Amino acid sequence: MKNEMKQEIRAEMGLASDTRYFIVPGLGSSGPAHWQTYFGQSLGNIPRIGQRGWDAPICSGWIATTDLAVSKTEPETVVLIGHSLGCTAIAHWATRYGRIIEGALLVAPSDIEAPPCTFPSEVFAPIPLQKPPFPAIVVASASDPWVSLDRAQFFARHWGSTFLDIGDAGHINTDSGHGPWRQGLEILGLLQ
Repeated sequence: MKNEMKQEIRAEMGLASDTRYFIVPGLGSSGPAHWQTYFGQSLGNIPRIGQRGWDAPICSGWIATTDLAVSKTEPETVVLIGHSLGCTAIAHWATRYGRIIEGALLVAPSDIEAPPCTFPSEVFAPIPLQKPPFPAIVVASASDPWVSLDRAQFFARHWGSTFLDIGDAGHINTDSGHGPWRQGLEILGLLQ
């Protein structure tokens, strides 16, 4: 996409041009058709925070990598865009580092404390319930197999976040048809 078009999309969605966005994927990263990839391309090559061990994540490593990325810019201009296990990583990062950022969009936070979550991970549980020092929006689906609506609301309440139920949307990923997710860009604009 050309820079002019990216700026038009930012303006149309109410997104500040000086905000630094970072994509925080979940388990396995986000593929080329995922909405996080679409966000990155639509808004100007937003960097994806690359993690070691996409399929066997270690929490301490994920949050250290996140902090390294955020610390290289002015944190108060940063918005993190997390999906699934990436939301849990953001919650751990906020608890450990306490950096004040502009905000976070937390989409489909996986409930790693409940079945059927059996993927290999190290020390992501328990999920932190401390309110982060920044505003956040938790977006959830009534039909997400990885987190019940009640648990997603529970997380949002403890995190002091705005909660949005977008209905029957699965895990809000490629498998549930969320590639170019324009509604997600509109929701992202609510942080500003």
